Amino acid sequence: MKNILVLCTGNSCRSQIAHGYLNHFARSKANVYSAGIETHGVNPKAIAIMQEDGIDISQHTSNHVDEYLGVDFDYIITVCDHAKENCPYIPSEKAVRLHHDFTDPSKVSGSDERIHDAFESARDEIKAYCKNFVNAHVAASTPTK
Repeated sequence: MKNILVLCTGNSCRSQIAHGYLNHFARSKANVYSAGIETHGVNPKAIAIMQEDGIDISQHTSNHVDEYLGVDFDYIITVCDHAKENCPYIPSEKAVRLHHDFTDPSKVSGSDERIHDAFESARDEIKAYCKNFVNAHVAASTPTK
């Protein structure tokens, strides 16, 4: 069983979306955690955009990375440059550290349609990344949705 940490600045949006998809694609083959170098609460728009794709993250909580210092991670995935550059040291000797700077949809302003499109675009990009990650690093068989 792999231990995977998804790390972002506030653990409110991109890391929560990735957490949802990693759980979905890895099923019982991984323990997935998400955290931030700060905590901002789970973004309601992230919950809603995931619900549109049939993934429920409404029970997720915004956690600080220090809560997981005792976990020996196999993978640590940073999903924004700020977290990558400002993350405290995590003492997981075997952890493979990966990084992808996903666009932050919570920074988009304008019409409801423009904001929705930004969340949908970020969600779809994160979904593809997570599916590829699980296929490459966690399991041979994954759901195809």
